[in-house]
Amino acid sequence: MNATPELLDSSANERRRRFEANKLSKRLHRQVGEAIRHFNMIEPGDKVMVCVSGGKDSYALLDILIGLRERAPVSFDLVAVNLDQKQPGFPEHVLPQYLHSRGVPFHIEQQDTYSIVKRLVPEGQTLCALCSRLRRGILYRVASELGATKIALGHHRDDMVVTLLMNMFFGARLKGMPPKLVSDDGRHVVIRPLAYVSETDLERWAEQRRFPIIPCSLCGSQPNLQRAQIKQMLREWERRHPGRTDNMAAAMGRITLSHLMDRNLYPFATLQATGVADVQGDKAFDEDDGCAAPPAEQPLRLVRHDPQESP
Repeated sequence: MNATPELLDSSANERRRRFEANKLSKRLHRQVGEAIRHFNMIEPGDKVMVCVSGGKDSYALLDILIGLRERAPVSFDLVAVNLDQKQPGFPEHVLPQYLHSRGVPFHIEQQDTYSIVKRLVPEGQTLCALCSRLRRGILYRVASELGATKIALGHHRDDMVVTLLMNMFFGARLKGMPPKLVSDDGRHVVIRPLAYVSETDLERWAEQRRFPIIPCSLCGSQPNLQRAQIKQMLREWERRHPGRTDNMAAAMGRITLSHLMDRNLYPFATLQATGVADVQGDKAFDEDDGCAAPPAEQPLRLVRHDPQESP
């Protein structure tokens, strides 16, 4: 019996879907693995506390780390932690059921930060700053109680670029979101293994993996947030000039201090002519003059920024 055109089309579509899903999986695991290696995020014997909020990013982070742990050259443990902030309507059963199904040790920390934030922040003002501070302090405490050596957060490449732009536009500072840092109290190392991963890839991965997404009724419900506006602007740029976000992310790892204006980081005041040619002098502008914008149809070229690897 010959297959009908409809069956042939269906079979071809299924093969194409599986091919794309496999390609996406390989890309995500490779990018997370590269970020971990480039910044030495996870070391032998680490106990990594993965903060799982119920959003697509933290689900993807945990999912990919589980996959990488199975074939990683170093041995490390994972523990998932969720902070139940007592938001109205929060489905308390969803995360425990999912984490049980993945066979991951987990801890649910219950703290009513929702009421605190709603009480202290005037109506109409942004809730994110206070909510973030409260959440961070609780998670640091839980990490100490669980004996975690690293705290993994689900911020991705786009989050890091948006943070850079927000600090420039609204804070007048050239400051981003680092892939790895030591906490304010000096007791914890925070890592962001999704530093090379785009948000659109995470959206596709969440759809493929069918994560049980739990929406946030605090910051997620606030209209006209500056971060949301910057994200929308970035997506429009990316639509018109594919590769622009990748280049901005790469630029954060390829910094020429002598071409910025921070007097504390570069000795402009004492700078003198030496008579010796300097590769970072004004001719450096000739290589990458940014005055002429590239044609809209030409994607910008991403330059990887691992200082340990040759170009």
